[in-house]
Amino acid sequence: MVSIQIFGQTLRAVVDESEIEVPISDTTTVKQLIEANPAQLGGLRAFIQNREVLITINKKIGSEDSPVRDGDVVKFSFQSRTSYDGNRDIPT
Repeated sequence: MVSIQIFGQTLRAVVDESEIEVPISDTTTVKQLIEANPAQLGGLRAFIQNREVLITINKKIGSEDSPVRDGDVVKFSFQSRTSYDGNRDIPT
């Protein structure tokens, strides 16, 4: 079983939940995990492709190609692509 946590209202709006438990039987990748659970996680694909998601696995930064094993905790955090220079408002 893999525990998936979703952070940020933008991602929660497409996933509808903040925590999901997904059963796995063998080592897989983050990308394969999403593809195997399209009803629950399919909405994350566009954000990952646009590089708007920070992926961590057991508190270590990962990517869509990172391995995921039974018992892991995978976190998806929304990250705006807009850089902030401190001189202007962050777009909402």
